[in-house]
Amino acid sequence: MIPLIRHPAALIAPLFAAALCLAAPARADVPEAIGKDILPGYAGFTAATAALAAAARADCDAEALKGPWNTAFDAWLEVAHLRMGPSEEGGRALAIAFWPDPKNIGGRQTAAMLEAADPKLLTPEGAAQISVAARGLFGLERLLYTDAPAVHQAYACELRRALAADLATMAADMEAAWVGPYGDLLRNPGAEGNTTYLTEDEVRQALFTQLLTGLELDADNRLGRPLGSFDKPRPERAEAIASGRSLRNVTVSLGALRRLAESLAQGLGEIPATEAAFARAEKLAAELNDPVFAGVASPGSRLKVEILQQAIQATRDAAEPELGGLLGVSAGFNSADGD
Repeated sequence: MIPLIRHPAALIAPLFAAALCLAAPARADVPEAIGKDILPGYAGFTAATAALAAAARADCDAEALKGPWNTAFDAWLEVAHLRMGPSEEGGRALAIAFWPDPKNIGGRQTAAMLEAADPKLLTPEGAAQISVAARGLFGLERLLYTDAPAVHQAYACELRRALAADLATMAADMEAAWVGPYGDLLRNPGAEGNTTYLTEDEVRQALFTQLLTGLELDADNRLGRPLGSFDKPRPERAEAIASGRSLRNVTVSLGALRRLAESLAQGLGEIPATEAAFARAEKLAAELNDPVFAGVASPGSRLKVEILQQAIQATRDAAEPELGGLLGVSAGFNSADGD
């Protein structure tokens, strides 16, 4: 029998196709976002809260802890927009930063804790059972920037230690989940046992949702709440007003959201309109000399805050079609739906 001789092209074609598959770059958006943005963000939050807890163990005086607390708050804002997975488990995100709090639930509960002086709340187990409204960054803010009655000073000091340690524990647990099981779900959609994310598109949409929702929170809450209405401005509703961080929180958040947008676009294409919109919003925030938005009650100063709010809304409007198109996420989906 004469052996069958295949045409050389028939032999080469499969090899050429395989080579193309090996040479083609994988879409870098999700790995880039996780590896170069999200994981470093959570590592930074873990380190900052660990430093805060260590500082509290050494000296729980309010003045000694303001610096480490502000560093921890900055670190939280690098990942605060990621309301998915580990931050939602057990209500961690609320326990870390319970805001808005229009009824001052946290303030009333903090006052009640100081009055009761229950030693059980000073243990790790006890601190973890405190209401989310009185834990985390805002629980500590009240204990650092609001003078407790002299009779409660000693307990307030110990409560700072307990809340700082509790915050560090939550940060470390979230980082561990992102490095391990939750990060694996995002990196391996559709893998055996992964019923959370079935496709890469689901992961992209989940992360893109966090970006849009983060911009909405900056515009509608961080700026919208103190703006109130023209006839009834509400500067007292600004976030972190006691510590004077209201504008800083917007500034740090915008930087974190810009980095998320850039990492999601990595390897997919350019996002010039989104980049320009972020640059304008960040420039306006940098030029706004109003740390707690007190100026919203004055027409001239109010206009500057409104222009910043509009710039952040414009950033969302630019990112939705431009970056959403690169990611294959349909423009117009409701970002409040989340993951």
